[in-house]
Amino acid sequence: MVDAGWMRIAPDTRIAAWAMAALPLAQAAIAADADGWRSGGTWHVGLDALPNALDGGAGGVPFPWQALPLTPVSLHRAQVSTIRPGYPQPWDGETATAFAFRVRRDAAHLDGLLAVGPEKRRFVREPHAWVLGIALNDHDADCSPLTVWEGSHIIMQAAMARAFAGHPPESWPDVDVTDAYIAARRAVFARCPRLTLPIRLGEATLIHRHMLHGMAPWAGGNAAPEGRMIAYFRPMLPSVAAWLAN
Repeated sequence: MVDAGWMRIAPDTRIAAWAMAALPLAQAAIAADADGWRSGGTWHVGLDALPNALDGGAGGVPFPWQALPLTPVSLHRAQVSTIRPGYPQPWDGETATAFAFRVRRDAAHLDGLLAVGPEKRRFVREPHAWVLGIALNDHDADCSPLTVWEGSHIIMQAAMARAFAGHPPESWPDVDVTDAYIAARRAVFARCPRLTLPIRLGEATLIHRHMLHGMAPWAGGNAAPEGRMIAYFRPMLPSVAAWLAN
């Protein structure tokens, strides 16, 4: 994964068993949050929605660590990203520019950079270790898959290192990286190929924490009535300095 910045994890019965146990919990969580739908009712962010255990277990089924190229760590409640046919649609609070970027560039972003204040300046406030996505149900490849810009993690890491240069590491969460981030994103679009990474039940994706990624528009295909559901885990590192390291 280091060179490309991503990997698709082949189907495994242990991943599928966990996903099938987690699915009813995810369905119940999304159904209970009817106000959480965005983009004209086609996208539910599902942040911290899955009531999994700290070891990742869900519905009495252990997390499939042995099927993953990862060292077990404590896990937060997973995001349950849920997409319905027609995504994306304009929604209240989203500017025309932001919607156009969502359509044209999949709302490409780097996780962990929070938009702060009325001017939405970016700061690294959530230093994730990695981003793991596990399909919770079966769906076709055109149902808004994850998109990545291959090699973008190298450009983004270098840009963040330059932005932090001259600042003591303990101050890095308070360093405004907005301009460096926007410039690096522009370079990524010019230099890195965009890939779609669809996954089916029993599969997973793992991407580097510095990888620019997004979500493709729904382009057809079939999904379950609840829509395309993927659980995402992003465990935290102890510091921004650890996040910046390779």
